[in-house]
Amino acid sequence: MAFCIITDSASDLPRSVINTYHAYVMPTPVTIDGKDYMDGETIFPDNFYRIQQAGSEITTYHISQYMFEQHFRKFAQRGDEVLYICFSTGIAGTFQAANLAKQEILEEFPDFDITIIDSHCASIGYGLVVERLLLMQKNGAPKELLIEAAEFFCSHMEHVVTVERLDFLFKGGRLSRTSFLAGSMLNIKPIIIVDENGSLKAVEKVRGWKKAMQRLVEMMGEKGVNLEHQVIGGCYGTDKDSFEYMANLAREQYHVKDILVTQVGCAIGAHTGGGIVAFVFLNATKPEYEKYM
Repeated sequence: MAFCIITDSASDLPRSVINTYHAYVMPTPVTIDGKDYMDGETIFPDNFYRIQQAGSEITTYHISQYMFEQHFRKFAQRGDEVLYICFSTGIAGTFQAANLAKQEILEEFPDFDITIIDSHCASIGYGLVVERLLLMQKNGAPKELLIEAAEFFCSHMEHVVTVERLDFLFKGGRLSRTSFLAGSMLNIKPIIIVDENGSLKAVEKVRGWKKAMQRLVEMMGEKGVNLEHQVIGGCYGTDKDSFEYMANLAREQYHVKDILVTQVGCAIGAHTGGGIVAFVFLNATKPEYEKYM
């Protein structure tokens, strides 16, 4: 019997982390021109963004109850215990579907021990949570502390995000036509956070791409704590150079311990396009967790 920390591919958990810890990542589905693909299994970011740029019709949907049952049953049959960190309910219906699947599996395997946590995070926001938990587990943290730490990390994770182009937000219904036209004309970039409900929320508007990236770095200093002792998370779609510009600013200004970098996958990229950059970091820390990291 093992205690398994698992997640889904909307966490954008870096391949290096998956390989290091042999992490179990459930793929999220994406539909391209009427055909279903599985993020991280049958389609990968670089190819996805090329297809998106070519103008294909793309939609996403969360992992279904049936899909979850298939994944959870593997662990139940082995007698493993599971901690699943899932995509925010403020963005997708993943948490509800996972809990419905849990109830079905428990009827078949009543002793199955599974904890499902709504991360209230997106992309590397909960990818970083999973990476921190896997490291803690490797360094000897017990199950109860890992579950407690998961709740703490998820509730204290800050996201600061911007996008270069507004058309994908407009197409996805997250931006009005008026805001789209005016913003495009005036080179306005939205500053987006994930709020306390786990929903994406535009909180500021900045004129110019470089100023928008600089604002994300400023917000890290405003919201983060003990950044010099933190491993923070960062992600980009296709513009790695822009992300590196921001990352260098973060290192120079806050001397962050390290940056866990990833490429945004289909679940988020379908709604933002490739011109997305973001940072995630904690607004509180606890020494009892840090000693395992």
